Amino acid sequence: MSAQERTVSSTAELLEAANSRSVSRIRVAQTLTDVRSTRLLPGQELMPADRHVALMFAPGEDGLQVSTDNVVKGLELRVEPHRRALFNDASVERLGSLAFSDLRISGLVEVLANGPARSGHVEATRVEIVAADAASVEPRTKGYGVEVVVGAFTVWNRNAEGTLTADLTDISVGHPGRPVRGSGVFVSGAGPEGGRLVVSRLETGAVHCDGGIAPGTANRIAAGVFVGAGASVVRVHNREVVTTYGANDMVLDNWGSVDDWTANGRLTSYGPSGIGFVNFGVLDRLRIAAPIETFGQGARGFNVYDGTVGVADFDRIVTHGDGAVGIQVSQSLGEIIVRRGIETFGACGDSLVKGVVTRLSAVALSMKRGGSARRITISGGLTNHGEGVEALEMHGAVDTLQITGGISTAGSGLAQPYATEGRL
Repeated sequence: MSAQERTVSSTAELLEAANSRSVSRIRVAQTLTDVRSTRLLPGQELMPADRHVALMFAPGEDGLQVSTDNVVKGLELRVEPHRRALFNDASVERLGSLAFSDLRISGLVEVLANGPARSGHVEATRVEIVAADAASVEPRTKGYGVEVVVGAFTVWNRNAEGTLTADLTDISVGHPGRPVRGSGVFVSGAGPEGGRLVVSRLETGAVHCDGGIAPGTANRIAAGVFVGAGASVVRVHNREVVTTYGANDMVLDNWGSVDDWTANGRLTSYGPSGIGFVNFGVLDRLRIAAPIETFGQGARGFNVYDGTVGVADFDRIVTHGDGAVGIQVSQSLGEIIVRRGIETFGACGDSLVKGVVTRLSAVALSMKRGGSARRITISGGLTNHGEGVEALEMHGAVDTLQITGGISTAGSGLAQPYATEGRL
C-alpha cells in the first residue's frame, strides 16, 4: 500500500485519514456507524475497499463534505432526512472538479457555489436518493410570484458572477409511495443576470417527490425536476417516471434555457395546482413520449406562461380536477403536437397561476390573449367531460390548427375533424 492510500476500518481511522494531507485516497473496509461529519481535503478520494459499505452518520450531524477536486464513489451515505448527506465547502477558493458516482443516499445532496469560487465542475452519475426532506431548506430561488423549494439533489450557482458546469446522469429520487419531501432534482443559476450553471446532460431515473406545501399556499411551489433561471442545459432526459404528490408540485418546470428536453416515462401529478410541464424559460424542443396525467384541482397538463417554446410534442394529456386545463398558452411559441388527444374531466375550479389563485375552467386546449402558435396539430381529439366547459378556447392567434378525432364536450357527441389555416 502506498503512503498516498489508506484503508480504514473505524470512524477514528476515517477522520484521521481525512485530516491527513499525505493521504490522497481513502478506502473504507466496513460499514461505519455513529460517524461525525467528515470533510475531505482538496484532492482526496473516498471509496469502499472491496464491497458495499455504508457511512452512517450520528444523529444531529451532517454527512460528508467535499472541498476541491474530490471523488466520492461506491458508498452508501446515511443522515437524518433533513440533513445534508453529501455537500460542498462553499468557502474554498476553488471547487475544481467534484465527481460522485454509484452512491445510495439517505439525506440531501447539495452543491452550492456562493463563496469565493467562481468556477468548477460537478459530475454525478448513478446517484440514488432513497429518503430526503428539503421542504424547510432555505434559501429558495424566487420569481413569477413564487419561491421554489430546493431539491433532494441540488446543484445551484448562487454567485453574482462566474460559471459552474455539470454533467448529471442517472439521478434517481424517492420511490413509489415513499417520495422525498421538497423538490426532486433542482439545478439553477443565480437568475437572469447572475452566475451561470451550464449543464451538458441532466438525465434522471425515477423521481418521486412531495413538496410538503400546505394546500392553499399561493407563493410557493416545488417540482419533480426543476431547471432554474441562469441555468443552461443542452439536454434533459427523464428516462423513467416523474411523479409529484403534493400541492403546487410541478412535475417538470423550466425557468432556464434548454436545447432539448425528452421524457420517456409517465408524468403524473396528484396534488392540487400541479402542472405536468410548465415553461417560463427558453426551450427549443420538448418531446414527452408518455402520457401526462394530473388528478388534483387546478392541476394542468402543459402551460407556457412566459418565455418561449420551439416545438412541444406530446403523447397524450389527461386531467381530472376542476380547473385543470389540458394545454394553456399565453405566450408565443412555434408548434404543438399531441398524438393521442387531450381529455379533461373537471369543470370550473381554483388554480395557482403566477402566485395568484385564479378561477379556471378545465378546457382541453386554451389559447389565451397574447398567446400564439405557428401550428397546432391534435390527433385523437379534444374531449371535456365537465358540465358547462368548452373543449376549445381560442383567444390568441394560431396560423394553422388541425384537430383530428373530433371535439367533444359534456352532453355532446363527437364533432367532425377540425382544420383551419390563417390567423384565428
